[in-house]
Amino acid sequence: MTQDTETTRRARWRVTLDAHGAEHGVHLRLGDDHGALFTEDGETLLVTFEMAETIRDEGQGGLPYGLQIAGRDGCSQLCLYSETDGFFRAQEVFDYFDGLIDEGFFDEFDRVVFYGCGPCGYAAAAFSVAAPFSTSVLLRPLATLDPARTEWESRYPEMRRTDFTSRYGYAPDMLEAAESAFVIYNPDFARDAMHASLFEAPNIHKLRTRWLSNKLDTELDDMGVLEPLLRAALRGKLTPAGFARLWRDRHRHGPWLRRLVTGLDAAERPWLTGIAARAALARFDWPRLRNAHEAAKAALREEGRSLPEPLKRKEAAE
Repeated sequence: MTQDTETTRRARWRVTLDAHGAEHGVHLRLGDDHGALFTEDGETLLVTFEMAETIRDEGQGGLPYGLQIAGRDGCSQLCLYSETDGFFRAQEVFDYFDGLIDEGFFDEFDRVVFYGCGPCGYAAAAFSVAAPFSTSVLLRPLATLDPARTEWESRYPEMRRTDFTSRYGYAPDMLEAAESAFVIYNPDFARDAMHASLFEAPNIHKLRTRWLSNKLDTELDDMGVLEPLLRAALRGKLTPAGFARLWRDRHRHGPWLRRLVTGLDAAERPWLTGIAARAALARFDWPRLRNAHEAAKAALREEGRSLPEPLKRKEAAE
């Protein structure tokens, strides 16, 4: 796609947002790279931070993902979008939130929920300070890119000179006034886990999702977990136990099962590999799973062992 074509595509998309904002709330352009779309509805507000390109490519009718969630529950929605990987650290965004605070915008809502993933998760945490007693749902959030705190972080080299020490800066500190925050991440990704370790406070719940890819939002959405997760937060019902119940749906998610079996096989644990592969084969008849199952049984035979008989359906339920 040529630069002219992309510029035209962006311009047409922003016209779509202008039309939506004029009918349902307001759309503001915050400089060249950011914008805010507010859709007014109920007394609960979902604030999402999203990448503009993702909205254009995947959004329903070119509208934010958060609006799909909030609209179904009759909630208001505020989407901050960005055309760059700049972590929303632009003066125009700072000024916008300053204005919302001065106007008492967040005070008009009974409940406020912030959501974002990755750099957008950083922004959701950082700007949540604007709405004390809010809830944040953060997927693999970064805490900061300040080299003094994260000299081990080699991603986003173009952001290493960006100031992360001034206003709305260090994300974990910005959650101090939150009612609760849920940091969801895969500990197998070392740098994601290191960022998660910086989120330490009594109101922060850390929820681990092993065997998922680094596209955490996409996989949780494909599992059918992300939407009920956010809806629970909007109702004030999200808890670690509630997340655990939703997370059980991974047992029906093919990519998660494949990574589980592959990981156990690589760790040379044939007994667990065989059990996991057999369970996965009950849902997905994939050659890789069959091969892992047969290889596990062969390895166990060499050790004079065998897999246990599978539980009958009634026994499994009990």
